Amino acid sequence: MTNSEIASVFDHVADLLDYQGGNVFRVRAYRNAAHTIGGLVEPLAAVRADANRALTDLDGIGDDLAGKIEELLDTGRLPLLEELKAQVPAAAFELMRVPGLGPKKVKQLVDALGIDSLEALEQACREKRVESVKGFGAKTQAAILDNIAFAKDPAHARMLWNDADSIVQDVLGWMRQCPEARQVEGAGSWRRGRETVGDLDVVVDSSATAAVMDHLERWHGMAAVLQRGDTKTSIRGPQDIQIDLRVVAEESFGAALQYFTGSKEHNVKLRSRARDRGLTINEYGVHRLNASADGHHTRGDTLAGRTEAEVYEAVGLPWIPPELREGGNELERAERRGLPTLIELADIRGDLHMHTTATDGEDTLADMVRAAIDRGLEYVAITDHGQRVTMARGLDRTRLLRQWDEIDRLNESLAADSMPPITVLKGIEVDMLEKGGLDLPDEILARADWVVASLHYGQQQPRDRITARIIEAIENPFVRVIGHPTGRLINRRPAYDVDINAVIEAAARTGTFLEINANPWRLDLDDRHAAAARKAGVPLVISTDAHSIRGLDVMRCGILQARRAGLEKGDVANTRSLADLRRLMAQKG
Repeated sequence: MTNSEIASVFDHVADLLDYQGGNVFRVRAYRNAAHTIGGLVEPLAAVRADANRALTDLDGIGDDLAGKIEELLDTGRLPLLEELKAQVPAAAFELMRVPGLGPKKVKQLVDALGIDSLEALEQACREKRVESVKGFGAKTQAAILDNIAFAKDPAHARMLWNDADSIVQDVLGWMRQCPEARQVEGAGSWRRGRETVGDLDVVVDSSATAAVMDHLERWHGMAAVLQRGDTKTSIRGPQDIQIDLRVVAEESFGAALQYFTGSKEHNVKLRSRARDRGLTINEYGVHRLNASADGHHTRGDTLAGRTEAEVYEAVGLPWIPPELREGGNELERAERRGLPTLIELADIRGDLHMHTTATDGEDTLADMVRAAIDRGLEYVAITDHGQRVTMARGLDRTRLLRQWDEIDRLNESLAADSMPPITVLKGIEVDMLEKGGLDLPDEILARADWVVASLHYGQQQPRDRITARIIEAIENPFVRVIGHPTGRLINRRPAYDVDINAVIEAAARTGTFLEINANPWRLDLDDRHAAAARKAGVPLVISTDAHSIRGLDVMRCGILQARRAGLEKGDVANTRSLADLRRLMAQKG
């Protein structure tokens, strides 16, 4: 099993134990283990196979959980999960997809009202029966009704890109070991960097189709063969995701890769452009169209197909990066040679949003800084939560100043050599209070190097109130950036109701930065809003919001989101040196 599958199993166990009112420490142990495992880059199977290491070396993994990981790796099953699932109504899992409905609240609704489906829950809300259940009320009932549509949307059942990527890398690595495979690449929405992925596509260049398909069927992640034809085979892989493999000849590999990368809208426009030039494009190549006497067209000579660049060149265009292929104006921009030079991970010089054990992080200040040095960063901002976020042990004035003193001492130690490897900025993530203002006074914020302002509470307030809270924070002279500006959690929670255009306008007017939060669950701003912010002249930063050392590695997800927005290196503030970043910060008015 993959790390993401094992993490999903442990999360499921935690939900079921929570539903049953299980021991809170046991529930927390499974949740923490799922969080740890989900953030690992290295496969658990590799950790287990290393004679010098043990699964219990991982944070939060004791002997019992290590044994269950081994059971999953060996058998793909966990008897405890099967036992718990038999004890909980099947409808509970469906109901827990509604944002705001955790296991305990779902159990209340099932027990009190006999709710057995989303449809039954919707009906109960409309009949105002939910508000009669203890602990709910009319406002909660209205929020549940609003969120049922979110839970029903099939798009919210798709896999996060980051989870899909771990499966893609595994299957690509396996297929590249096939002696008969000359070229192997992933395609589809994964290659375009979509936030979520419905299924996976793999394109292989080979003249031995059967051998390639046989090799796929021997992959350890293969659960079942769904279909097998002459050039295509489909399997069910980890977490029930469908993987489609297509085998083509070398002269068609580029055309197939382009075709199966999509998007559908992009390909329709590309085919229309080809037809205007007397050509046709399919997964096998670019062909000339020959007119017959009866007015019909027949396919003539093949002009291109070995590479994607050949395909685009045949219709008079430069190669278009996959992240831009969504059927917008990318063909027009390509024709006038106006495509952006997209930002790359190597362009990032600093990370400006991260947490430590001082609040809800898993690693110490020193550990986070050491990990940032290992990743080649030149500066970081330590931005633990302010005092309003009590569930994260947010910092009050005294504890914050104590942390800043620690950062000063750390910077002095790092500067003991003539060239310090990194500079640590004294930061804080302050909360926008429901009634207005921030959770720490300006006299404290004035002493910070970097202030992130975020909205964590009162997310159900009306649109004008939430917008006003964010704009008030933007206008604060000490706030440098708005963190995760719409508050959404992909597949889990919709964005709060905010006038994002007004937020972008205020940020542009004041010189306040907006964040692209790289957490795979957030990716907030999304690509559309990030593109709008860039167009308005808003300085953007890409930050990890890391709560652990491994959390620093999600920067690549934020980069992918920025690329989909068409951002270049110069559009992102933390591609600059620290001196240049400070000059940009000084422009806030």
